Amino acid sequence: MAVTRELAEELPAEAVHEAKARAATLLLAFRHGNQLAFDEELDRLLSEHAEREVTTLLVWIAAEAVRKAYAPEAADRVLRALARRAPAETASVAVDEEMAGAARLLEAVGAGDVDGVRNLVAATPDTTYLLGGLLQAVAMMLPLLPDGEAEEIAAELRRRHHGRLIQVPEARQGRRQGHARPPEYGV
Repeated sequence: MAVTRELAEELPAEAVHEAKARAATLLLAFRHGNQLAFDEELDRLLSEHAEREVTTLLVWIAAEAVRKAYAPEAADRVLRALARRAPAETASVAVDEEMAGAARLLEAVGAGDVDGVRNLVAATPDTTYLLGGLLQAVAMMLPLLPDGEAEEIAAELRRRHHGRLIQVPEARQGRRQGHARPPEYGV
């Protein structure tokens, strides 16, 4: 068994704990595909020149994970295979788009399930993909709206979010009697 020098010998204990927290933040952002959080933490580390400490901890975490997951005779083979498959572009993180659940968000909003929406948003590590999926769903629905309806919705949103009294075009003036107006949603 090889004897390794503890990181605590290189840094004061407080600095070790801080570096561990930074390494964990970086790993969590990478694991959950949160590019914004990953870039923000990486920029902070680079600006404070903490690359060596955090890299040491990340390598230590990876070595521990490999040690616990693989038998000693398989560990080096796994690491060599990982090294061969390393991506050429390493600035981005892998995003699990399936976790975003834009369809579930749309269904929860349609059903008026406030708790469902909150839980889905809270459980989504990177809401960028969740909102992107919702935007895609809205874009897919736009061609199905009658002429002028999208403009009316946009004008209503501007009124609600900007508090200005603006002329809201009434696209539905010529519609049949009995056609109900969509429910109003509070902001």
